[in-house]
Formats: sequence, structure tokens, C-alpha cells
Amino acid sequence: MAKVYVFLADGFEDVEALIPIDVLRRGGQEVVTVSVMGDSQVVESAHGVQIVADALFDDVVLSDAQLLLLPGGMPGASNLYDHEELGEALISHSARGGLIAAICAAPAVVLGQLGLLNGRRATCYPGFERLLGGEYTGELCTVDGNFITAEGPAAAFPFAYKLLEILAGKEVSQQIATGMRYAHLMNW
Repeated sequence: MAKVYVFLADGFEDVEALIPIDVLRRGGQEVVTVSVMGDSQVVESAHGVQIVADALFDDVVLSDAQLLLLPGGMPGASNLYDHEELGEALISHSARGGLIAAICAAPAVVLGQLGLLNGRRATCYPGFERLLGGEYTGELCTVDGNFITAEGPAAAFPFAYKLLEILAGKEVSQQIATGMRYAHLMNW
């Protein structure tokens, strides 16, 4: 079982956070939601949904993580980027070869502006490519080494299943996709 930290900031895109959390937990992964909103575990999505995070940023030890995950949405991605300690943690995790995933605006606004995608293939929400720093693919989901990026809300399911495949194997990912009727939808 992999340990996954999902970072939540006010303005995050609902489905880009909750679908990966749901799929990864169904797949047996330990997922911890982390608020980067100071001393508040309550984080408000871009659509006004309030989520109580499992932990505050200052209370987690990120060195045990296999995957750090960043939902997109605006101003959620900007709020993640503005959290200096998160930026430092991402740089450190990347240097160790740890998995980092981001969707929508987050690949460009956070990872791109930190310089983590330089020389890599990545995708993001159209219009943010100029901040990406790497080769923009325009794909729903792109994997390059230890980085997994996805385009936007519609990519949340393919993104989540790709993450589960990387962490738990293709068979587990396909079992969860079948059980959730995604495989049927996509004619797998």
C-alpha cells in the first residue's frame, strides 16, 4: 500500500481532488488529504463545497510519501504555489525520485513555475501551457518519469486510474475501473 498526500487549498477543483482520492482509496492506497490553509482543516472548493482535510500541512511527515498529488482549479493552484513549504517539499520529493501528480492548472502553475517540468513532457489545462516549462502534449494524461500530469476535470478518472496502476498495478486499476463501471463506459 502506497502513502499518498493530496494537497488542498481554497479554490481547488472538486472532481480533480475527490475522484483521485476515491479511486485510490478503493484501490487500497493510504490517502491523506492535507490542508495548506494555515491552521484550518476546512478547505473550500472552487464551487463552494467545504471539505475537512485529514491533516494540516505542518502536521504531516512527507518523507514517507510515495506520491504527492496536486488538484487544479483556480485559485486553488495559485494558492498551492503560494505555499512556500509545499514548494520546497515538491522539489525535495522530486530530487529523491518520488512520484508527483498534478492536474488542470496545477502542472503549470505549481510544477512548471517551480521548474520541475523543465525538459519533460507534460499536459495541463489549455491556456496554461506558457507556464509549463516542459513540452506540452495536450493529452488527457501524460506520464514522464516520476511526473504524472492531466489536462482538466474530464481527465480526473483516467488520471486516477493511471495513478492507481502506477501504485498498485494494472490488474488492480482495471478491477476498480470495472467495478466503478468506467471500463464499461470506455469499452475496455
